[in-house]
Amino acid sequence: MEALHFLINTVFTLYLMVVLLRFWLQLVRADFYNPFSQFIVKATNPIVLPLRRVIPSLGKLDTATLVIAYLLATAKFIVLQLVFSVSVQIGPSLILGGLLLIKETLNLIFWVLLIRAIMSWFSQGRNPMEHVFQQLTEPFLAPIRRILPPMGGLDLSVLVALIALKFVELLLGDWFRGL
Repeated sequence: MEALHFLINTVFTLYLMVVLLRFWLQLVRADFYNPFSQFIVKATNPIVLPLRRVIPSLGKLDTATLVIAYLLATAKFIVLQLVFSVSVQIGPSLILGGLLLIKETLNLIFWVLLIRAIMSWFSQGRNPMEHVFQQLTEPFLAPIRRILPPMGGLDLSVLVALIALKFVELLLGDWFRGL
């Protein structure tokens, strides 16, 4: 049963990450002709496009994609309850879905920042994926760079962003445990 739990958890989490990436790409107006962006769009179009006819966007905010991300996070708990428990509790699943969405968003930002930092050591700007990651992370890193300029050729903004992200994650974890 542990293998089945792992499989369900992994499938839902990976697809949730892809949907969150689509939302993030649209929020920062990233290059949608990039091969990485095209993969994200094609992987999510089957569920986003039908819902977009019903739920319109609010300015730059793609509400249909955000609703799908929330529904996926909630569905993860419901499917796990269906498989591993005798009863399904919808109310707690709705709350846990929202909390999971926040947690996975922070997790996704962490991984994109980390991958961008590692890619910057090797690719030297010729990788199209690096360009998209730069577009995704620059809104987080630019304000940090204004306060903390590069020191000795090292850009510490990613490190500061990762520490701040972990701080927010721990703070939210403490706050949610307090509720």
